[in-house]
Amino acid sequence: MDLLQNLALGFETTLTLTNLIYAFMGCLLGTLVGVLPGLGPTATIAMLLPSIYALDATPALIMLAGIYYGSQYGGSTTAILINVPGEAASVVTALDGYQMARQGRAGPALAVSALGSFFAGCVGTIIIAAFAPPLTELAFKFGPAEYFSLMVLGLIGAVVLASGSLIKAVAMIILGLLLGQINTDVISGVPRFSFDVPELSDGINFVVIAMGLFGFGEIIANLGQPAEQREVFTKDVKGLWPSKEDFKESAPAVLRGTVLGSLLGVLPGGGSLLASFASYTLEKKLSPTPEKFGKGAIQGVAGPESANNAGAQTSFIPMLTLGIPPNAVMALMVGAMTIKGIQPGPQVMSSNPELFWGLITSMWIGNLMLVILNLPLIGIWIRLLTVPYRFLFPAILLFCCIGLYTLNNNNFDVYLSVLFGLLGYVFYKLKCEPAPLLLGFILGPMMEENLRRALLLSRGNWGDFVTRPLSATLLGMAVLMLVIMALPNLRRKREEAFQDAE
Repeated sequence: MDLLQNLALGFETTLTLTNLIYAFMGCLLGTLVGVLPGLGPTATIAMLLPSIYALDATPALIMLAGIYYGSQYGGSTTAILINVPGEAASVVTALDGYQMARQGRAGPALAVSALGSFFAGCVGTIIIAAFAPPLTELAFKFGPAEYFSLMVLGLIGAVVLASGSLIKAVAMIILGLLLGQINTDVISGVPRFSFDVPELSDGINFVVIAMGLFGFGEIIANLGQPAEQREVFTKDVKGLWPSKEDFKESAPAVLRGTVLGSLLGVLPGGGSLLASFASYTLEKKLSPTPEKFGKGAIQGVAGPESANNAGAQTSFIPMLTLGIPPNAVMALMVGAMTIKGIQPGPQVMSSNPELFWGLITSMWIGNLMLVILNLPLIGIWIRLLTVPYRFLFPAILLFCCIGLYTLNNNNFDVYLSVLFGLLGYVFYKLKCEPAPLLLGFILGPMMEENLRRALLLSRGNWGDFVTRPLSATLLGMAVLMLVIMALPNLRRKREEAFQDAE
């Protein structure tokens, strides 16, 4: 009964004209941020933080939250249409979404993405309202050893993402891990592998690699083909709405992705990113036709998009209930609360109930606004596909370069991304999937940090990873997956399944 009363208080707060306007502004800005390559919610919220001094706390946080989960919707648009995932969590969506666009099925891909995101966002909000305390307890059980083991499991699962050779998939993950080591050591403060280049002392930005490998690499690959094969965007669009078969195939993937994303979103360190990769891996494992993945399987869009949106919603749980930010955006949200004189943590629920429950119910309203915003826009986005490629690729290059330049306001990121574009073309020729490289790059620094932290806490005792039950379970699952993948019979079946992609 208390839950219903709290939700009633939340809706009473959210449904004021001022808060609705700021929720809409956040959702609209979030969608634009997601659609424009290179711009992300972290940079946008950081730039807007000074503006919230003039706002009350509730509308300010409602707007910033709308930017965050709105960008998850928009990020799938460029991933599907032009194979440029501006957000880390959209990398997986690009694998099948872009192939659907090439087959003239961009409409169903965008619609399923929007509807799956809406469902997952609503369920994620219900979970925040009803299960925040127990889910926070689950997050508490994860220490450095457990996080390290979870990321090892994630990396081994990433091998499943790559079609074709297992050796190539493992090599791509290792390359991603190595690239992730270019930064400043968190303990000693000494730059590593930066070769005295100041711009590399903070590491390579994710957007630089993603745009290079996916955006520039795809453009170079397309320009290397004969003109008649290059016009991949001018094929007839077969419809803007998913068919009954599409709904039948995507509905279970949406449900599974929502559950997975809701659980993983609570965990610090890229919950929505891990959720999208884990969802794709799960869908490919459960599918009776895994050979369709990477070639336009609608489950490969529905599952990850639902997972990353559910993860984006439930990542508010540790921030709201404990004051612990699970990712960079939530850290900025904590900063925004501090600016407004609110101490993040358990007391927010009791001392500022209107803010706490108003923020939660605004997510329902925001998700509804986003689906109303996004579904009518599908027809407009589809018109992009009718533009001849010789006109479209300069525009993609322009937006990519603008986005890259605005990361740090220097040319270095643009030049570096071009180098990764050339590398992406080499990968294209060698038939190496870049997605595992990106996962290795993102998880590598977090793995190293948690490994070193776990060893410091255990005074160098490596046995701690296998004596802690949760960590041992995760490592056991990783080893089991390795054994299964290494069995000759199963490996042969996997290669047969992907022989068409070769």
